[in-house]
Amino acid sequence: MAVVPRRPRLLVFGDSLSFHGPDGGYAADEPRLWPNVAARALGGDADLVAGAGWTARDAWWSLTGDPRVWAELHTADAVVLAVGSMDTLPSPLPTYLRTGLRYLRPDRLRRAARKAYLAAQPVLSVATGGRPAALPTHLTVHYLRTAVGALRILRPSLPVVVWLPSVHRAPSYRYVHTVRPATEAAVAAWARTSGVPVLDVAAVVGPHVLAGRGNPDGMHWGWEGHAVVGTAMAELLRPLLDVAGEPSRAAEPSGT
Repeated sequence: MAVVPRRPRLLVFGDSLSFHGPDGGYAADEPRLWPNVAARALGGDADLVAGAGWTARDAWWSLTGDPRVWAELHTADAVVLAVGSMDTLPSPLPTYLRTGLRYLRPDRLRRAARKAYLAAQPVLSVATGGRPAALPTHLTVHYLRTAVGALRILRPSLPVVVWLPSVHRAPSYRYVHTVRPATEAAVAAWARTSGVPVLDVAAVVGPHVLAGRGNPDGMHWGWEGHAVVGTAMAELLRPLLDVAGEPSRAAEPSGT
């Protein structure tokens, strides 16, 4: 009786770049999202753990605090830490104040405060020179390093990969992205010395974003962007998983 090879499973930690398409957010099983494009190219499946605005710190909190993640780690064949992009965005308000706006009551006050902040954010992003960022560069590296270290202790042979911060042309930040080069360099240097494979996602999807072919918000990607990122991620993972995969289907725009 022939043995059917087990389909590889990718456990992806991400931010909204992992589940937003050209017109908003999608369910994690949408086949055109890049984690599913990558998994399909490898002949497997993807499990996505993500949230809007997630930084490397949020991924670490999820890794250590979510029992669903603990269960997925038993069966994952590779982990992708696809975070770090939101870390580099200007954050004129401290993160705890900015994220705390959602807890304001009554509803009228919350809506007014959020509207005022969104109106001020582009102006403040320029006025403060893009600083502070949502997460300082050294903390992005710290949380990635800590997450990789924990995963290597838990499952020493489990492949873990990261990516470098993406780019944006977002009017909501007045096109400011000051901290990104420093974070990109620091993450790349850490990954190189730690032996962690890296995807330079900006090199892959940058032309798509900067040419205005993605989401009108100037930050998230269209399906073309998801296809090229998913294909590139599959190529990074393929030798680590030692699978033949199904590369001809990688960029297939299923579900249209």
